[in-house]
Amino acid sequence: MTKDDILDIISDSGYCLFSTVEGSQPRVRPLAPYYNADNNNLLVALVPGSRTLEQIKINPLVEMCFVDRKMSFCRLSGKAKQSDVLAKKELLWNNVPNLRQYFDGPKDPNFSLIEIDVQTVEAMSMELQNPVKVDF
Repeated sequence: MTKDDILDIISDSGYCLFSTVEGSQPRVRPLAPYYNADNNNLLVALVPGSRTLEQIKINPLVEMCFVDRKMSFCRLSGKAKQSDVLAKKELLWNNVPNLRQYFDGPKDPNFSLIEIDVQTVEAMSMELQNPVKVDF
């Protein structure tokens, strides 16, 4: 598998299961990240004060799992951090239409941007016997 295969899985799935840690307990929820090719990272919108945001502040290690319609999947692990860069908020806003049901726009004070710097990627397709590491 290649990076392009991973981007195809991300694009086809449309959302991921996003995992943080609270104490010693994993916490998982669906989110719709956007791949930012300029920075080779993923962008996610959260509301301020969310448990997810608080968990990231305490432990920035996160993992995302994407599954496409062919049951290929990829797991991306990395570090998350909050960002206030308006251009990145606009990029996310313009590429994830369902954000409009939660926010009034990129300048909405309730729109918190999270950037995820991907550190490891593991993927598997129906053709593979075992998951493989992929350079991202």
